[in-house]
Amino acid sequence: MGSLIALGNQKIIDSEDVPQVDGSDRAEKLFCTFRSKLDWDDGQRRITTFKLIKALFFSARRDILLSTLFAFLYTISCYVAPYLMESFVQYLNGNRHYSNEGFVLVTTFFAAKLVECQARRNWYFRLQKAGIGMRSVLVSMIYEKGLTLPCHSNQGHTSGEIINLMTVDAERISAFSWYMHDPWILVLQINLALLILYRSLGLGSIVAFAATFLVMLGNIPLAKLEEKFQGNLMESKDERMKKTSEVLLNMRILKLQGWEMKFLSKILDLRRVEASWLKKFVYNSAAISSVLWAAPSFVSATAFGACMLFKIPLESGKILAALATFRILQTPIYKLPDTISMIVQTKVSLDRIASFLCLDDLQQDVVERLSSGSCSKTDVEASDGAFSWDVSSPVPTLRDITFKIRQGMNVAVCGTVGSGKSSLLSSILGEVPKVSGSLKVCGRKAYIAQSPWIQSGKVEENILFGKPMEREWYERVVEACSLNKDLEVLPFRDQTVIGERGINLSGGQKQRIQIARALYQDADIYLFDDPFSAVDAHTGSHLFKEVLLGILRNKTVIYVTHQLEFLPEADLILVMKDGTITQAGKYNELLDSGTDFMELVGAHTDALAAVDSFEKGSAATAQSTTTSQEKKVSNDEENRQEEDLATPKGQLVQEEEREKGKVGFSVYQKYMSLAYGGALVPIIFVVQSLFQILNIGSNYWMAWVTPVSQDVKPPVSGSTLIIVYVVLATASSLCILVRAMLAAMTGFKIATELFNQMHLRVFRASMSFFDATPIGRILNRASTDQSAVDLRLPSQFSNLLVTAINILGIIGVMGQVAWQVLIVFIPVIAACTWYRQYYISAARELARLSGISRSPLVQHFSETLSGITTIRSFDQEPRFRSDIMRLNDCYSRLRFHAISAMEWLCFRLDLLSTAAFALSLVILVSIPQGVINPSFAGLAVTYALSLNSLQATLIWTLCDLENKMISVERMLQYIDIPSEPPLVIESTRPEKSWPSCGEITICNLQVRYGAHLPMVLRGLTCTFPGGLKTGIVGRTGCGKSTLIQTLFRIVEPTAGEIRIDGVNILTIGLHDLRSRLSIIPQDPTMFEGTVRSNLDPLEEHTDDQIWEALDKCQLGDEVRKKDLKLDSPVSENGQNWSVGQRQLVCLGRVLLKRSKVLVLDEATASVDTATDNLIQETLRQHFSDCTVITIAHRISSVIDSDMVLLLDQGLIKEHDSPAKLLEDKSSSFSKLVTEYTATSDSRFRRSC
Repeated sequence: MGSLIALGNQKIIDSEDVPQVDGSDRAEKLFCTFRSKLDWDDGQRRITTFKLIKALFFSARRDILLSTLFAFLYTISCYVAPYLMESFVQYLNGNRHYSNEGFVLVTTFFAAKLVECQARRNWYFRLQKAGIGMRSVLVSMIYEKGLTLPCHSNQGHTSGEIINLMTVDAERISAFSWYMHDPWILVLQINLALLILYRSLGLGSIVAFAATFLVMLGNIPLAKLEEKFQGNLMESKDERMKKTSEVLLNMRILKLQGWEMKFLSKILDLRRVEASWLKKFVYNSAAISSVLWAAPSFVSATAFGACMLFKIPLESGKILAALATFRILQTPIYKLPDTISMIVQTKVSLDRIASFLCLDDLQQDVVERLSSGSCSKTDVEASDGAFSWDVSSPVPTLRDITFKIRQGMNVAVCGTVGSGKSSLLSSILGEVPKVSGSLKVCGRKAYIAQSPWIQSGKVEENILFGKPMEREWYERVVEACSLNKDLEVLPFRDQTVIGERGINLSGGQKQRIQIARALYQDADIYLFDDPFSAVDAHTGSHLFKEVLLGILRNKTVIYVTHQLEFLPEADLILVMKDGTITQAGKYNELLDSGTDFMELVGAHTDALAAVDSFEKGSAATAQSTTTSQEKKVSNDEENRQEEDLATPKGQLVQEEEREKGKVGFSVYQKYMSLAYGGALVPIIFVVQSLFQILNIGSNYWMAWVTPVSQDVKPPVSGSTLIIVYVVLATASSLCILVRAMLAAMTGFKIATELFNQMHLRVFRASMSFFDATPIGRILNRASTDQSAVDLRLPSQFSNLLVTAINILGIIGVMGQVAWQVLIVFIPVIAACTWYRQYYISAARELARLSGISRSPLVQHFSETLSGITTIRSFDQEPRFRSDIMRLNDCYSRLRFHAISAMEWLCFRLDLLSTAAFALSLVILVSIPQGVINPSFAGLAVTYALSLNSLQATLIWTLCDLENKMISVERMLQYIDIPSEPPLVIESTRPEKSWPSCGEITICNLQVRYGAHLPMVLRGLTCTFPGGLKTGIVGRTGCGKSTLIQTLFRIVEPTAGEIRIDGVNILTIGLHDLRSRLSIIPQDPTMFEGTVRSNLDPLEEHTDDQIWEALDKCQLGDEVRKKDLKLDSPVSENGQNWSVGQRQLVCLGRVLLKRSKVLVLDEATASVDTATDNLIQETLRQHFSDCTVITIAHRISSVIDSDMVLLLDQGLIKEHDSPAKLLEDKSSSFSKLVTEYTATSDSRFRRSC
C-alpha cells in the first residue's frame, strides 16, 4: 500500500497503476461460494432474507470471524483505563503503594492503548473487505437473476428498479459491514461498564443500568418509524428512478415534441413524494441522535443522584472512573442511531433483494431444445400450441399454433398490426410462457429484433458478438449487409465506438449491424422480425438477395415482414390474425384460398399500381411550374467533402470526465451556499461549541466539588452538586437537539436544491450531450450520488464539526491542567497533518476512479436488461456473466485499495495519538505532588482516553468527506453543462397563427454532430413549398434524419439557416418552434402510464377528441376492447403494445396536435401495407393543406408527393417533382423507382 500512496504523490494515479485483488476475492470465486450456500434449490427456489444473510456470511466468513476477534480485543482494551482511573488519581494525590507505581500505571495505559489501536484497525479493515465482497456477490446475483427474468413481464420490476437494487441496495448492504458488530459490542460494553461502575458507585451502577435501558427502550418507537420511513423512501426512489430511466432513454422524442419540461415536472413530482419521506426520515434520525447524545449526561446524573440517595460517598477518583466509563460508553451509544438506521436500511434492502430473487424465472419448458445432430430434418415444429404473455389472461396471445418447418426452409410470417407475428417468433425463442401444446426447436438460433439492440462499443465488437475474428467470413458478412460504404463514412471504420443504443448510427445502419451480428454467428435457425422496415428499398432488396437468398440459402429462416414483395420467394407463408395462424402455404396456394392473405396482397398491389401509373403517366403529369434545383454537386462541394473526410475525427463517446487534484474549495462553498446561502452553518457551529463548553463545564463541576478522599469535606452540599450538574447537562442536551435539527434542515435543503438544479440542466441539455453520454453516467448521479447527498453527507459534516470541537475541548482541558502537555501535541498534530497531505493525493484519485468504474457496471446492466431477448437467443449469457464479473472486479479492486489507503493512514495516526497520550501521562506523573490538582489531572486523562479515537475519526471523516464530496463534484459537473438555446424568447415570439402557410426555406445548411465529428449535411439549399407534400429519399446514412433533426433544432446548424414562413427558426425559442411542428419519429415510443397520457401528455384535449384521434389512426376498436378504455395501462417502453401499434399511437398524437408542418420519419416502417395505405389516406384527408415532409423507404409512400428530394452523402443530388424526375430515365430517383417496381413486380407478377 505504501508504494501506491508514494506513487500518488508523484503522479495522478490511473486505473492501471492499481494492483489486482487476490484470486480468492474475485467476484467469480465469491459468487460460487455464495450460490453453493444459498440453499435455494428447495423445489420452489424461494429465497428468504435469512437464507440471503446466511449465504452472505459464508461468502465472507473468514473476514467476519477475524473482525469479531479484533472487535472483542478492542472492547476489552478500552476498559483497562477506566478500571485503573481511581488508582491513578489516588497516586497523584500521594497514596502510593510501591515505588515506580506511576510508571507501571503509564506502561499499562500505553500497552492497552496499543492493543486497542491495532485491534480497531484490523477490525475495520476486515469488515470493509467483507463488505466489498458482499456487494460483489449481490451485484452478480441480481445480474444473474436479470438474465433469467421473462423479458416482457418483469413482474412489476422495471429496469430502473432493478438497477436501483444494484446501485443503492447492494451498496447499502456493503456499507452495513461497518455496523455489523455494533449490537453485540454495545451489550458487552454495557456489561463491562456496569462492572467498573459497581466498583466505583456500588448500587448507583444498578440505577445507571436502568437509565441506560430506559434510553434504549425510548428509541424503539423512533426506530420503528425510521424503518417505515426508510421503506417508503426506497419505494419512492424506485418510482423516480424508473421514470428517470425511461425519460432519459426517450429524450430525443421528448425534445422533438417539446415535452421535456412536462416530463421533468413529473420527475420533480416523484421527487417531492420521495423528499417528503426523506424529510421525515432525517428529522426522525435527528430526534434519535438528540436522545442518544443526551443519554450519557442523563445516565450519569441519574447514577450520581442515586449515590446521594443511598448515601454512597462520592470521591473524585470514583467520579472520574465513572465519567471515563460513560465517555467510552458514549461512542457506541452515539453510534446507536446510525446503527439502528443502518440495520433498518439494510433489512429493507435485503428484503427487496430477496423478493426480487424470488420472482418467477423464464419458463424453461416452453421449447423442447434439441441439438442439431440429434433430430430429423425438422428444425421447428409446433403442435396445438397456446402461448400468452399474461398467463392469467383468459385469452392467450397465441392459440392453435400448429406448423412444421423443415431444415433449409424459407418461411415468411405476415399479417396486420397486432396479429401476433412478433409473439410467434418470441415463442420460438422460448420467451412467451406456454399455456398448452408443444414446440420443438432443433439447432442453434440467431435473432434479429424489430427494434435494433446495439451495445456500446466498437462496430466490430457488435458484429463479432463474442466470437473470435475470422477475417474472410467477417468481410463476406459485412459485404452481404451493405456495410462497407457505411464503414468508409465512419471516422474509424469498424473501430468506431458506437454510442449508447447506437445513437451515432441511423436506423438502417443499426438494423444492418444487427443482421451482420446474426450472420457472423453461423447459426442453424435464423429469426428475422421485420428487418427490412428500417432500410431503403434498394438496400432491402440487396439484403434479401444477399442474405436470405444468398448466405442463408441452406439455413432455416423464419422472417416476419410487411414488405409483401419478399413473400413469393418463401417456401412457406404463415398468415396471422388475432393470435392464430389463419392460413399456411406457398404464395400461389394462398392467393387461391382465403381472404386474410388477399387483403394484404390487395393493399400491396394497389400501392404498386399507384407507383406504376405514376411512372407511366409521368410525362403527361409533369408540372411546368416545378423547379429543379441543385441537381448536380458543384466542384466546391466535392472539394469540401474531400477536405472534411481528410480532417481528423474523434469518437462520439468520450471517457467519463474526471476532475483531477483535490476537491476545490469552490465545491464546498457551492454546497454550503445551496441552503439559505449558508446562513445556518455558523449557527450550527456556535450551538455545537456551546454544547462542548456546557459538557466540559458539567464534568469540571463534578471534579471540582467532589473531594479527593473521604477525609476531605466537600465544598457544596449534595443537592447543590446534583442540581447544578443536571442544569448544565439539560442545557447541553438542548444544544444537541437544536444542532441536530438545524443540520437535518440544512442537509435536506441542499439535497433538494442539488437535485432540482442538476435535473433542470440535464433536461435542458442539447441532444449532443445525451448522444455522447451513456445513460449509466446520468443514472449514477441521479441514484448513487444523490443518495450520498441525501443521507451520508449531512451526517459526515455533523461528525466533522462534533469531532473537531471535541478535540479542541480536550486539548483545552489538558493544557489548562498542565501546559507542558501542549509541547507534546504540537509535533504530533504537525505529523498527523503531514501524513494526511501525503495520503490524500492517492486516496482522492482512488475514490474518483472507483466512482467512475461504477458507471460501466450500471451501463452494462442497463444494456443487458434492454437486450435480454437477443442475448438469450444467441445463448450468450455466460459471456455477459463474465463481463459483469470483470467490471465487478474492476470496481472492487479500486474500492479495496481506497479503503486500504484509509486504514494505512488511520493506523499511523492512531500510533501517533497513543504516543502523545503516553507522553502526556509521563508528564503528569513526573510533576511533583501538589503542583497540580489530582482531580483535574484525572479529568484531563479521562478526556485524553478518547483522544486517539477522536483524532483518527477526525482525519478519517475529513478524508471520507472529501471522497463523498466527489458525489457533489460530479453533480455540479452536470449543473454546469451547456444548455440548449432558450425555450421561449419573448422579443421574437412568433404569432399564434404561425406557421400559417408552412413554406420551409433552407439556405446553405451545414450540420455536424460535434466539433470532433465529420460533416453530415454539406451545404443544402432548397425550398419545401407550403401546403405541399415533399418526400425525402436516399440511401441509408445519407443525412435524411439529420435534416429533420436540424428542422427541429435537435442539432444546431454549423452554418446556414432555415426559415419557416419567413421566420428564421434560429431566432425563436425552441418550445415555440417544436410545439408548432409535428413529427411521427422513426422509433415509435410509448411511455409507462395510460393510453390517454401517451396520446395527450400535456393534458390539452378532451376524451372525445382523443377517441376521435384513435378512430382516425385505426386504434379505436383495439382500445375499446380493453376494460379500462383510455385508462388502459401501458407498460415500460410500451412493451405490451406491438411496434406497429406504437407507431399508430404516434400518428394519433399528431392528429391531436394538428400542426401546419408535419414530418414523417419512416412513420409507416413498422406497419403492414394495408395499414400503411390507411395511414396515408388519413394523412391525405386531415393534412391536405399542410406541409408534409416524408422520409420513407417504401417508394409507394413518397411517389404521390408533390416534390421529391434525393440526398446522397449529405448533399442534394436531385430535387424536383416525381413526374419530372421519372421523365429523366438517368435520374437516381427514376432508377430507384424502377428497381423497386422491378423487384416487387417481378416477384409478385411471377408468382401470380
